[in-house]
Amino acid sequence: MKIKKTIEKVPGGMMLVPMAISAIINTFFPQVWAMGGFVTEIARNHNAFIGGFLICMGAGMSFKSAPKALKIGGVTTLVKFAVGVGIGLAVDALMGSNGLFGLSSLAIISAVTNTNGGLYAALTAEFGTKEEVGAISVLSINDGPFLTMIALGTAGIANIPFMTLVGVILPIIFGMILGNLDEEMKEFLMKGGTIMIPMMALALGTRLDLAMILKAGPAGILLGLITVGIGGAINIWADKVTGGTGVAGAACSSTAGNAVGTPAAIAVADPSLAQAAIVATPFVAASTITTAILTPILTTYIYKQNLKKKALKENAAPVEERT
Repeated sequence: MKIKKTIEKVPGGMMLVPMAISAIINTFFPQVWAMGGFVTEIARNHNAFIGGFLICMGAGMSFKSAPKALKIGGVTTLVKFAVGVGIGLAVDALMGSNGLFGLSSLAIISAVTNTNGGLYAALTAEFGTKEEVGAISVLSINDGPFLTMIALGTAGIANIPFMTLVGVILPIIFGMILGNLDEEMKEFLMKGGTIMIPMMALALGTRLDLAMILKAGPAGILLGLITVGIGGAINIWADKVTGGTGVAGAACSSTAGNAVGTPAAIAVADPSLAQAAIVATPFVAASTITTAILTPILTTYIYKQNLKKKALKENAAPVEERT
């Protein structure tokens, strides 16, 4: 059986297919992930897979490439934040508390400004550069309610401790140290990175419930389309304008699983938003699932477009001047 080749025919297949399988199981047979043993540990400890993956990818980065990774991370984080806040505030100003087809500014900002870090890491590992993978050290700032709280004027209450951010960066640094000290260790760890992509995807899918799309209805899917479509287009443009390939911009155009809890966290900071948070939560959940499907497709498309442009450039013969 040609399982690997079949999976690779799907855009972002090594990420999307395992994640879809575990999400379907979680939707219809959630008790499977609670049976105990290693099966339950896969569902509980998805961050452990991401941590190990970051060590492997960090090994492929030289110390000289670190500034480029920080630049990519800074651009994608700031642009994604600005786009989410801009769309959210525009909807609030033009349509009031009822929002766009029921999508409030709280739902929009929560979904568009948050990035699925695991998905980003897997996609950039498959289609991007080591610097683009390393950008997650900055991009992780927008995974959770922190930036959303800033956008809504409640920055004094943040649920992302400083040491949590340090914990995201350390695996990359540890991998960099090993890879720069020993070339053989670098080669060994880099091979492990690609192997861990479907493992991460399988674990991430255990947290997705496809029923949330039905609960949110078309508006929830629309929120996902806004995140990938409008947000993705601007993210890619900004990435390319600042010297990137566009892959990082595409790969960050998703909604984090943690974003589902963002409206509730905002409501804790501002109780007046409690009802809005209840309404916004299923929309954000639907966006998480929708973008988990569409972001790999978008990233694959950008990667293939880059390959086509590179091939055309390499095959283009110099035009001889006619005398």
